[in-house]
Parts: sequence; structure tokens; C-alpha cells
Amino acid sequence: MALAQDQPWLKDRRYTEGIGIRTGDLELHPGVAAELGYDSNFFRRAERDQASPDDIGPVGSMRLRITPSFSLSTLSQQRQEATPDAPPPDVEFRGGIAATYDEFIPVSGSELGQERLSQQRNIGGILDANLTILPRRPWSAILDASLGRTIASSDIGISNQSFRRVNAGAGAELVWTPGGGLLDWRLGYRFMGTFFEVDEHDSLTNMHHIVRTRGRWRFLPRTALIYDASLGFVDYPNPGTQLASHPLRAQIGINGLVTSSFGLLAMAGWGASFYTPNDAGDVVHDFDSVIGQLELKWFLTPNPSTDPEAATLALSSLSAGFTRDFHDSFLASYFERDRGYLKLTYFFGGRFLLIVDGGVAAHVFPEIPAGNGRLVEPQAPWTDVRIDASLFGEYRIGDSLGINSTLRYGNNVSSTALRILDDNATNYLGWQQLEAYLGVRWFM
Repeated sequence: MALAQDQPWLKDRRYTEGIGIRTGDLELHPGVAAELGYDSNFFRRAERDQASPDDIGPVGSMRLRITPSFSLSTLSQQRQEATPDAPPPDVEFRGGIAATYDEFIPVSGSELGQERLSQQRNIGGILDANLTILPRRPWSAILDASLGRTIASSDIGISNQSFRRVNAGAGAELVWTPGGGLLDWRLGYRFMGTFFEVDEHDSLTNMHHIVRTRGRWRFLPRTALIYDASLGFVDYPNPGTQLASHPLRAQIGINGLVTSSFGLLAMAGWGASFYTPNDAGDVVHDFDSVIGQLELKWFLTPNPSTDPEAATLALSSLSAGFTRDFHDSFLASYFERDRGYLKLTYFFGGRFLLIVDGGVAAHVFPEIPAGNGRLVEPQAPWTDVRIDASLFGEYRIGDSLGINSTLRYGNNVSSTALRILDDNATNYLGWQQLEAYLGVRWFM
């Protein structure tokens, strides 16, 4: 449910669901949450933008979020373990729906900005489903689909409008697991579509098709060789300056438990963007370099399984890592992202959950050349430093009620200013945002 929700407990079902309600061969998990807090800069605008009469600058507001949710699934493995000799089911299913109503009450900022922020009250949400056919068999198949609506702003700080969008996704994967499961190989297809609702951003609407193969070979009881390769086909139906592309990624690495308390993930490979030049023959900059991830994880409670991916919520852990990858950019053709991060997940006594996550990334942008249809003036290559940090804590009163608090900070450290050609305005890319919420949720 991460497509349309930014609450930590909706991004991972391990945090969302309680014991559930059993009905025959199904588990039902209803829930509802309410949060009240403060958002210092929803539109992620730079302070200096207020010097322009057309820019709104940062706008602070109180923010109310109400989120009902519901999920259902076939019986979990915990409930199936009550009859361990029973054969695996023919199908496993999981589906869910969540909606979030956002209300903004501006308390600071320009008059125009407060008026515009008041108009952002809206409803976002996500509907998703996952079906596994013949699970835990030599041959199995996985089908999934999702449809979400995101109420959010741009994270590049160049728009006074919301980035409201509909996200649609669907995929299919064939899984081969011969013998005792030491090897698994997967071949799949995925569609991802992002459809912007605001006319100003219609040119950013895109459709992404991905063909992917991945798998692992467990050559030691606690260690597996893993690989991942994908080829994408990205298209913009109403292109402005955006270019179609065929991103290619290929990585190989290891994932293992060094001891029952320490896990290691190391992957390295190559990525290339393969942008398609437009009819005007403008200069096109492609990414063509190393990609990968390195992560060391310390399980505060030792992992009893030989599978490093078998960690559950009860396994508190501390992770440190680094990732390098590339992504399409709404400014230049792409940006390179090099991020170091730390993450602590701590679940104590079945009552208190703490998630601390933070990182520092370099966002490296290539040159923006002069050319037909460009929205901004030419710009030399530049690098922004992106800082992110979040803290989520929840105390659970009984099995179905939790009181929580969320703190989130973001900062795009940038000295770059882009000159917008259409309205002759200058946009500074540096911004910072602080969010703080107190909430309560009921869940089953």
C-alpha cells in the first residue's frame, strides 16, 4: 500500500494488521486511524521563491488525516502451522483497500499560498490484490494488481500545484523452485502507469512496461547467490520535454546470514537509460554506469531461520547501507541517486514499536541543454544533497489499539536556480520540510 499512503504502518502489513478475524479459510483485518499534526511546507517551496509575486513560498499548516483500511487474505502460515502436516493450499490470496482523507488548515505563509493549500483537501487511497497459484510447489505463478490515488506535491520544488496522480499497476510472475528449494528462478512482466490529474502536469503522465528475471541459488545453508535483470519500456503519451526510454538494469550479488545475528546483502551491476532522441534532434544525456546496493543488518534478536529473508516483525534489527541507481527526472533526462542510510526497527514486548529511518543522498543531474520545447533555460550539470529522516513510535494498548507519533524531516540542499521560460520566473531548488503527527488507530 505504499503507492498512495505515506503512513509507516500502511507501508508494511506487518505493522498494519493485528490478530485478525477468521471466517472459514479467510482472515479479515479491519482498521481505522486518525492523525493530527503539522506540515511546514507541503508544496516544498524555497524561501527565496517568495521574492517572486507568482510564487507562494513555504506554507505551514495543521493537517488532519483519517484513514480507514480493510484487508483480507487466505489463512496465514501462523494459523496453518496448527496443522503442520496439511498440504499447502492451491492458492493464496491477499487483498486490501485503504483511503486517507486529508484536511489542511493553513497557519503561516503567503495569502495566495494559504488559499491554494486550503484547496488541497482531498481523498487518496489504494486498492491492491495479490494471488499466488500453487504456492510452495516446483512451479507456481503470482498475479498482482493495484490502483491508487496520491495526494502529494512535487519533491523537486518547481510547482505551486499539487502532484495529484493515479497510480495503476499490474504484474505476473512465473516461479520455478526445483528440488528442495535451493534454487528459485522467476520470470515476470509488470505494468506501471502514472496519470497526473492537474493539466499543468499532463505531459508527465507515463506508462512503464518491465520484463524482469530474478532468482537465487542457496549454495550455503545461510547464504544465497542472487541475480536481478530487467528491461523497461517507458512512454509519455503527451510528451513535453520528457523522452521515451528503455532502461536496462542487471545485478548479481549475495544475500546471507554471516551469523544468526548479522546479515549481509551485496549487489552490483550495470544500468543504462537508453533515451530516445526527440524529432528536434536535441542533445540527449544517458545514464550508463555501475548500480548496486550494500547493506549490513544486525538482528537485535538472533534470526532462528537459515533464510536471511525470513525476518519477521518480532526480529528487531539495525541496518546500514548504500544504494546507487538512476531514475527519470522531471527536470533533466535522469538523475543519479547515491544514498547512504540507517534504519532501526525495534519491537519490544509485543507492545512498543519503534522505526527510525534516515539517509543522505547525492542527486546528480546532467546538463539541461538548449532545445525545442524546453521549459527551463539551459543549465550546467549540478548535484543536490537530499537529507531525509523519520521516526515512528507506537504503543499498543491491548491487541487492537495503538497510540502513535510520527516525525519526518526532509531537506533538499541545493544552490541551483532554474529560470522558467514560460513565466520568466526563477525557481530555487532548495527546500526543507518538517512534519509531526500524533495519532490513534484501531486494528484487528
